[in-house]
Amino acid sequence: MAYEITYKRSVRKDLQHLAKTDARRILDKIELELADKADAYPMLRGRFAGLRKLRVGDYRVIFALLEGKVLILRIGHRREVDDR
Repeated sequence: MAYEITYKRSVRKDLQHLAKTDARRILDKIELELADKADAYPMLRGRFAGLRKLRVGDYRVIFALLEGKVLILRIGHRREVDDR
């Protein structure tokens, strides 16, 4: 199943805090991997219970699956957004 990828407006701010190369690498991975197999990524626990994460090096992409769409909610360093 192919998912439509949408971004929350606040994700733009998240990306502005990253180096351009890191931001590009994360966006490329989102477009390539989440469009086809978003449901294969792990569910989170704790304060982000019910959401999913994509790991890109030390960064995490927090997203939700909503009716055939992937909504990107947050992008950040793992120490900021990890589920522990």
